[in-house]
Amino acid sequence: MLTGEIRNQVDQIWNAFWSGGVSNPLSVIEQITYLLFIKRLDDLHTLEENKAANLGIAMERRIFPDGHDDQGRPWSDLRWSRFRNFEAREMMDVVAERVFPFLRTLGEQGSSYGTHMKDARLGFSQPALLAKTVDMLDKIPMDDRDTKGDLYEYMLGKIASAGTNGQFRTPRHIINLLVEMMRPTPDDVICDPAAGTCGFLVAAGEYLRANHPRLFRDEKQRQHFHNGLFHGFDFDPTMLRIGAMNMTLHGVDNPDVSYRDSLAQEHDGDAGRYSLILANPPFAGSLDYEQTAKDLQQIVKTKKTELLFLALFLRLMKTGGRAAVIVPDGVLFGSSKAHQQLRKLLVETHKLDGVLKLPSGVFRPYAGVSTAVLLFTKTGVGGTDKVWFYDCQADGYSLDDKRTALLPDEKQGALPKQALSTEEHAKNNLPDALARWLRREEGEADNPRTAQSFCVPRAEIAATGTYDLSLNRYKEVEHEEVTHESPAAIIADLRALEAEISEGLAKLEAMLA
Repeated sequence: MLTGEIRNQVDQIWNAFWSGGVSNPLSVIEQITYLLFIKRLDDLHTLEENKAANLGIAMERRIFPDGHDDQGRPWSDLRWSRFRNFEAREMMDVVAERVFPFLRTLGEQGSSYGTHMKDARLGFSQPALLAKTVDMLDKIPMDDRDTKGDLYEYMLGKIASAGTNGQFRTPRHIINLLVEMMRPTPDDVICDPAAGTCGFLVAAGEYLRANHPRLFRDEKQRQHFHNGLFHGFDFDPTMLRIGAMNMTLHGVDNPDVSYRDSLAQEHDGDAGRYSLILANPPFAGSLDYEQTAKDLQQIVKTKKTELLFLALFLRLMKTGGRAAVIVPDGVLFGSSKAHQQLRKLLVETHKLDGVLKLPSGVFRPYAGVSTAVLLFTKTGVGGTDKVWFYDCQADGYSLDDKRTALLPDEKQGALPKQALSTEEHAKNNLPDALARWLRREEGEADNPRTAQSFCVPRAEIAATGTYDLSLNRYKEVEHEEVTHESPAAIIADLRALEAEISEGLAKLEAMLA
């Protein structure tokens, strides 16, 4: 957990960037990301130096060159551990004129840690701001993975709270719910084709650390965790840098976070490669047919991005692979041929496991669109027997633009530290949704349609003709029994009322006469 002192330091740096003319929150975190990359390079180089010294061998990988550059300046000045001690103006000269060009050189060479640095630039010119930022980052215990991860999560949260580019962040408690529902394993190969800040991949990594700690004692599984388990794609270079750093600070050495326009590029190279997909792809977009990958158009002929992403997921998943993806409600009941074709594909050709209806304001204030989570398995031969539905009405926060917490922290999320009462469940349905999902084969099929969760047979969904997956199509409302008086008693009451009115009118006429 971050201490209040570290939070205050981050807040001070954030305010210093704003007063220094860097007002876009995304630009602020991008600049801090560059500095964290620079610090990590020095840490890696120091690690190699210590290893070589202890073993009495030459360094296997030298990040910073030895000796001096063409102008007689020592290469060691580019290292964080050196320039952090420089006076502010000298530090600015070294970082802006030497370190950043060096970073761009690493990117051009294609090194794993320089891949996202090809267009790195220092985005401000105040030496005092640089010195203050370097000093703050230097004081944070970067050997503690939890602290590093929490620090970055806190900064990412500022993107959302500032109201700019918040669309890049799926709420953390929703991400954690989906990861807990999918239960990743050390042997999975996980992909998010619309990765953004890599929130889903980070959460999956933290789940594995908490639930499969043995994997780090198995050399093969440990190598897989660091080099082959996590894959994230995006076509925004800033997001790639931020996402890659997010993974690095959460303890994944070499994640595959790479540039890709997922809907435009062909996918022959990694079709059928991934065993688990977790994603919240962009909604309500539209592409021309010419811009869209032909292999996706073969699955479903459409221009809508939310449908194309579903086709993409099916293309990327291996047989037996699972997916939990957030979609706009229109995917569940849209009447176009493409909508119906895709729903039929999920139900009849593959195995649609569940539909989790999310609260309508879960993405406020950035988007008011109603959403749901589709949970499915790729089989290619069908397998849908019944589909589990859950009506999630509350996620622990108010559903207006303020998104105010309705419960204390220990009662938030899918795995609260304290059990919830019935009254508190009405404010946070996530623990109940997770519990019911995990026991969906053990009695959920017997729930009445008036319950918060229930199952619908495949045949009933097919019988709609459109493969409608909207929860309200199948949910029944429990009406209270209302008793009525007999017709004779109602008529008697009406006649009595008529007599009272007649008597009143007669009195009024007498008074007027």
